[in-house]
Amino acid sequence: MNLIHPNCINKPQFSSSQLSVHGVPQRSKKFSAVRVSNFAASTTTEVAVDNGTARRSLTSSNDSQNKSLSLEKSSSAMEQLDIERGVCIPFRKYSPETVRNKVLESRQSVASLISRGVEIVWNLGFYWSSLMYDFLVGRDEEVVPFRARQLRNLLCDLGPSFIKAGQVLANRPDIIREDYMNELCILQDDVPPFPNQVAFKIIEEELGQPLEALFSKISSETIAAASLGQVYRATLRSSGEDVAIKVQRPQIEPIIYRDLFLFRTLASFLNGISMQKLGCNAELIVDEFGEKLLEELDYTLEARNIEDFIENFKDDPTVKIPRVYKNLSGSRVLVMEWIDGIRCTDPQAIKNAGIDVNGFLTVGVSAALRQLLEFGLFHGDPHPGNIFAMRDGRIAYVDFGNVAVLSQQNKQILIDAVVHAVNEDYAEMANDFTRLGFLASGTDVSPIIPALEAIWQNSAGKGLSDFNFRSVTGQFNKLVYNYPIRIPERFSLVIRSLLTQEGICFTLKPDFKFLEVAYPYVAKRLLTDPNPALRERLIQVLFKDGVFQWKRLENLIVLAKENVAKMSSNPALLKNDMPSSRSLQVQKKLDLTDTIKDGARLFLFDEGIRRQLLLALTEDSKLHVQELVDVYRLVEDDIDVPSVAVEIVQDFPNVVRDFLLSWSNSVLSDR
Repeated sequence: MNLIHPNCINKPQFSSSQLSVHGVPQRSKKFSAVRVSNFAASTTTEVAVDNGTARRSLTSSNDSQNKSLSLEKSSSAMEQLDIERGVCIPFRKYSPETVRNKVLESRQSVASLISRGVEIVWNLGFYWSSLMYDFLVGRDEEVVPFRARQLRNLLCDLGPSFIKAGQVLANRPDIIREDYMNELCILQDDVPPFPNQVAFKIIEEELGQPLEALFSKISSETIAAASLGQVYRATLRSSGEDVAIKVQRPQIEPIIYRDLFLFRTLASFLNGISMQKLGCNAELIVDEFGEKLLEELDYTLEARNIEDFIENFKDDPTVKIPRVYKNLSGSRVLVMEWIDGIRCTDPQAIKNAGIDVNGFLTVGVSAALRQLLEFGLFHGDPHPGNIFAMRDGRIAYVDFGNVAVLSQQNKQILIDAVVHAVNEDYAEMANDFTRLGFLASGTDVSPIIPALEAIWQNSAGKGLSDFNFRSVTGQFNKLVYNYPIRIPERFSLVIRSLLTQEGICFTLKPDFKFLEVAYPYVAKRLLTDPNPALRERLIQVLFKDGVFQWKRLENLIVLAKENVAKMSSNPALLKNDMPSSRSLQVQKKLDLTDTIKDGARLFLFDEGIRRQLLLALTEDSKLHVQELVDVYRLVEDDIDVPSVAVEIVQDFPNVVRDFLLSWSNSVLSDR
């Protein structure tokens, strides 16, 4: 019995109140299915319908209510996903109702569904019976490697939906045990390509023109073939530009819909176990998977993702995103700029091209962190085949079908988790898990706190030289092994993204220290980002138990300056056109102007902060002048005193206004 995570057998039992599924209230039959969601407060407002405007027979009314209840049950999981993510998606490509309607639209479809269901049940049933036999004869542990390989091959044989499912399971320690995960990690969706004639016909159908009218040349062999589509290299007839053409496999959409319907049907029988052991129903997990899979099938969405990435990195000369030709693209065909770079699977070629490996890795880590913490839109599948090193030192990304979104709320909670880790506040770290959707609302987190403390202290105690995400993830998997934790799909992509990119770093430079680049980036953001939420987190970092942390401030400044120095000296910045020499100068210095202004405002208007800072300067019955001098020496080369003075003078009227408002509020509150 080695396939299913042992959590499904011996995870601790939690009370029903602790295992509620994030509190999505049920609708009364008096209300319609219309709902306005307020995700910031995780509450709902329902719109009543005047039932007096129409009269129906009792039978019709009961049928309508039953259908409404069915729709309500199937949509509640989607609503839960929206609440967890902090976003609302008004128009979905995926919903359980859409999948069901597409699959059951004709008798022929039903017959195909039955046939496919029998195939799946037979193959998975035979595999499950093998696991049962291993368990009964007591050899279940010794045959794990063989059974894991057998599972990987089985998923490949069952087709693209199962290949994708295997890739998802490879990042879900909450569902499957770690040794099986390791085997599924090598599951690749490289499959034999379908015939060129079929692919070229799809291109012509989608674009409405003969192939030769659009392209003067197209490769006779595929550049890459995957479970959902394949890629060709071509030359545009109109401009002579080289492009990549991504073509979807023929008739794959009905196959995907059919398999998703069967997945969800099977999941409905596992809801009870899933609720007890993972804190959510199994259908929710299928809905997460189905939503991402159908997004990957629509190439118009991928084109939109590319445009969003281009917009996000438009002012970053170290990152290259391929241009998309929307006039030559559709739902099944995507034409993009050809990236003439070196795949990260070939580290020797990167070194032979004279690319500064350290500079390239710094650019890559910074780009990944910007996607995650700044934009909230990140590449969900950055494996070595999707990342290229440009010969001028830039990093280039391709394949934007699998993209994940983090809401502003999720980003702030992630930063909170970093702050809580720095302050060693493990109780709040555990609460962050609930806020991010890892734990069901109401779950008692007290048993998890010691485990989190052990993981962090064991990892942080090694220092930056030995810290790596893979070791932390291994320990985290053990935590998931013992507690009812579900990893939301978007965060499984975050984990996979970080692990994959760390792996690329190790491939190019075995002694590369991921956190030696990541920490300086986070420090710079905390010190320079004008976002009020980050300003608040900076204060939380600098004060621990009400005491100002002078050494922590010095470390943040040193790390932030290190990030600026590494980025400004990167060859990609020197070889690519910069907006102006003034912009280049700013990028070479740590600009703390806004931080100083905000700090002065806080000192003037926030009585609590003012008291804490004054205490910090007079702590232990002595003036901490030397600490203040040390901090100033760290930043004196980065502060343009005349320009800061000019900005303060220009902002003086606003300061006076805020001061008067603050004074009037205090007077009124006293009365």
